[in-house]
Amino acid sequence: MAPESPAPSPTPPHPQRPPATPARRLLPLLLPAIVVGVVCALILLGVSLLAEQLQDALWESLPDALGVGRFSSVWMVVMLTATGLAVGIALRAVPGHGGPDPATTGLVDAPMRPGVVPGLLLVTVLALAGGVSLGPENPITAANIALAFWLGRRLAPDAPGEVWVALAAAGTIGALFGTPVAAALILSEVLASQPGPGAFWDRLFAPLAAGTAGALAMSLIAEPSFDLSLPAYTGPHWGDLLSALLIASAGALLGLLAVYAFPVAHRVFAVLRQPVLALTAGGLALGLLGALGGHLTLFKGLDEVKTLAGDPDGWSAGEFAGMAIVKMAALVIAATCGFRGGRIFPSVFAGVSLGLCAHALADAVPPSLAVSCAVLGVLLAVTRQGWVSLFTAAVLVGDASVLPLLCAATLPAWLLVTGRAQMQLDANGKSLR
Repeated sequence: MAPESPAPSPTPPHPQRPPATPARRLLPLLLPAIVVGVVCALILLGVSLLAEQLQDALWESLPDALGVGRFSSVWMVVMLTATGLAVGIALRAVPGHGGPDPATTGLVDAPMRPGVVPGLLLVTVLALAGGVSLGPENPITAANIALAFWLGRRLAPDAPGEVWVALAAAGTIGALFGTPVAAALILSEVLASQPGPGAFWDRLFAPLAAGTAGALAMSLIAEPSFDLSLPAYTGPHWGDLLSALLIASAGALLGLLAVYAFPVAHRVFAVLRQPVLALTAGGLALGLLGALGGHLTLFKGLDEVKTLAGDPDGWSAGEFAGMAIVKMAALVIAATCGFRGGRIFPSVFAGVSLGLCAHALADAVPPSLAVSCAVLGVLLAVTRQGWVSLFTAAVLVGDASVLPLLCAATLPAWLLVTGRAQMQLDANGKSLR
């Protein structure tokens, strides 16, 4: 019998790599996050500067050359109507027609095709320069998300697409507010509602880096500031607590009026069917509102709100209330007739006007407290984002002593707005909840 051959020795198993630690997973995201944040800030800055140059030509050089008043009622009506017509023609001509209906979009949405971005940025510049009561935040964020997602998927196809959306959103928001805190707060609400692996701060790490890069880039170049330089708050006092609760609730009610008018206005403009007609009619309505409320109620409102805050006693309570109502009406019309733009900055203007109205009615209410609480209430109703509303209200007055009262004022205002319709529509034209 032949001897049995020896059994082959078992093949040694391949050594398995230990799982990457969270730090090793997060570190490669740092450089892309910084690059995305800086690029987002530069795109925002470029659009803003271009809009400012065009605004100067339309509202200073041109009326001066024609010998008409820069902010006369006739010029406001003509300019806003012409802006609506120009935006309507541009939307009809550009690829992608400027993206989806702006009444159905929020601040952070799914990425659109990159071919839509040039047309979207063009109509955004026209609207900002023409005096439309919308901010740049929604279209700029959408454009940056589209570009970051498109490039990111090609340069790093293995990375999840959600990463590029979060980085672009954070970089843009950080640049808009000049601080990464705003980006972190907004994305914290988004991430908290989405399931995903890893600890919360692991998921926030790269977006926070992008927001920091965007904020630093914008701060180093443009030095943005939201501080209204209102008289310092000397409280808190017991009487201020009641004032804070009432003013924030009033702001929330004003915001809710605009929210419930939103789908109604959208249906009215939808009757016109053609975007050119709807935008021209919307521009005419905005011009008439500007003639009614004054030129400070035009544009996105960031510069105009500083004019109001620079002279808290320069207008009567009725005039402040009128500007708040006109601005909210202009916001509703602009966002439902087809103009591309965001709702945060106009809402801030309306809140500041309402707060100064409260101060004018009761001189004992400090203007810093009144303004911050009114802005808080309006933003809670319009954005339905608690952290960013609280943050924006506090930043405007630059005084940490108002924070306890702002937190208290958030409670009744939130009870008024929670579960109610939002200032955003679904595909069928119905309000989201």
